[in-house]
Amino acid sequence: MSTRRMTVGQALVEFLAHQWTVDEVVGADGTSTVVRERTVPGTFGIFGHGNVAGVGQALLQAAVEEPGLMPYHQARNEQAMVHQAVGYARMHRRRATYASTASVGPGAANMLTGAALATANRMPALLLVSDTFATRVADPVLQQLEFPHDTGIQVSDAFRPLSRYFDRVQRPEQLFSIALAALRVLTDPAETGAVTIALPEDVQAESIDVPEEFLADREWHLRRPLPERGPLARAVTAIRGAKRPLIVAGGGVIYSGAEDALRRLVEATGIPVGTTQAGGGALIWDHPQNLGGIGATGTAAANAIAAEADVVIGIGTRYSDFTTGSRTAFQAPEVTFVNINVASFDAYKHGSQLPVIADARETLIALRTELDGHTVESGYADRIAATKREWDTAVDAAFVPTGGELPGQPEIIGAVYAAMDPRDVIIQAAGSLPGDLQKLWRVRDPLGYHVEYAFSCMGYEIAGGLGAKRGLLADGDDRDVVVMVGDGSYLMLHTELVTAVAEGIKLIVIIIQNQGYASIGHLSETVGSQRYGTRYRYAESPDGDPAHADFECGRFLPVDLAANAASYGVDVIDIAPGPQALGDLSRAVATAKAASGPTVIHLHSDPFVYAPEGGGWWDVPVAEVSTMDSTRAARADYERQRVQQRPLLG
Repeated sequence: MSTRRMTVGQALVEFLAHQWTVDEVVGADGTSTVVRERTVPGTFGIFGHGNVAGVGQALLQAAVEEPGLMPYHQARNEQAMVHQAVGYARMHRRRATYASTASVGPGAANMLTGAALATANRMPALLLVSDTFATRVADPVLQQLEFPHDTGIQVSDAFRPLSRYFDRVQRPEQLFSIALAALRVLTDPAETGAVTIALPEDVQAESIDVPEEFLADREWHLRRPLPERGPLARAVTAIRGAKRPLIVAGGGVIYSGAEDALRRLVEATGIPVGTTQAGGGALIWDHPQNLGGIGATGTAAANAIAAEADVVIGIGTRYSDFTTGSRTAFQAPEVTFVNINVASFDAYKHGSQLPVIADARETLIALRTELDGHTVESGYADRIAATKREWDTAVDAAFVPTGGELPGQPEIIGAVYAAMDPRDVIIQAAGSLPGDLQKLWRVRDPLGYHVEYAFSCMGYEIAGGLGAKRGLLADGDDRDVVVMVGDGSYLMLHTELVTAVAEGIKLIVIIIQNQGYASIGHLSETVGSQRYGTRYRYAESPDGDPAHADFECGRFLPVDLAANAASYGVDVIDIAPGPQALGDLSRAVATAKAASGPTVIHLHSDPFVYAPEGGGWWDVPVAEVSTMDSTRAARADYERQRVQQRPLLG
């Protein structure tokens, strides 16, 4: 067997450059094609003393000797690198993702939030985390943690509970088995998430004889397991016996490319669909069976049907508390859950006795065959149609401009929606926007809606949007990516705008300025806490005594987010408040779509204008005792709502 003398960093970079994901994609006409793409098409990185001489040197050498082998992209924040990787993976339906390399200590620690986000969302992300010396020859080194009871614990160990796979290359010989195990998890639909390889800074630079076989092209065929006959037959029996069946479509429908199979099934059977945040796009908004988002921030249509559903068919969903309305959404006394998921962990959620552990697309195709000739009763079909019409009318009304000095968020969403093309992608993650978008956004393309809501990470939006745009460009797809972000999330993490400028990547960012944390402010009111600590104000005192200063009565801060974005070199369109703001917004989006580089649009909104009520509930415990009337009232309402919770044993 021939070998090459290489450093660990060089061997890892070349290994990653030769990994390929292979997937069978079924088109709308039923024909299938094989998609083969680079599993790790590039690397994000910020170099420091932990990785500059190891992975950093290896990336440089690859760029010099074989340009394009492993492209490197500079980033401004380690957390944002992982967010970009997740956004990229979403657009590629989890077939590909980026690697992210960080230096020792604080560089690595900055990636922890990204790791948690990737794992919570079941999205692949490869983290190459630098570590302190394996030899401990210069122990303790700069940025090393020291615990007298266990001197081996370092920052990298914090990734263990956040990763779907974690290992540390303490000797060069360990690289081979660790790298292969990492790629197995990265490309496994049932196990994927953050995959972390800890790389001590000395080991990265050590040399080893590397077998050519390790460096050769290797294919990772995505598993698409078929449903077993027994579980499928039991699921079919339950569905055929249902009077009021409902499908809950999650992200697994998108990741397995199952949207056409879902459409065929519901058109044949008439079964209605409610979508999770990750499942947005599983069925186009105006399809007769699409009732929109479901759960705590869902539509009144989806939640009304969910409340009476006797068989709930979950497809590729984690069944989070937002999806189940904290276990209040499904109220039929004998409700039964059929859980279709590639991961058994999710298939058995809520005690379901009807799990189908299989690929979403393969199961939907099988269900279409097994349910041939079966349709919902006419009365139920009429009820579905009526609730959808009522909700569509409510959304139309929410989009009508009120002509106020400050537009409400629903009006802003309506104006942005009207200005975008059907295939454009909307990106969001945190604040009040996810709830409003799940209710109001009319998704017109399977990849047109990406709201990161498993971790709902403030600051994901711009970095995730940049990653999504990279993912589309890699496929030759020139559709626009539009990021909507509140001022709170923008201030958390906006520096990847510099990356967009540096690489000339077209990204449209709409900053909605409402002087604080609007979502938490509203939630604070519902729990009796009066929006405490949620507005951006000076710390001032109502009576002039500095000891009484707080942030509740002071003047609003003069933060100029438009000027901040402009300082990065982004084109900025700053919309002045007034009745003309929505018209200006529509024209601004058109201008941004015609531009070749990144554009930021900034406007002010009224945070007290809410989307139509969807009838969902979210369990946020309220203080059991309090001297405040508002809190006592909120607790009483909480107790009334909590009565509706149930174990949901299927």
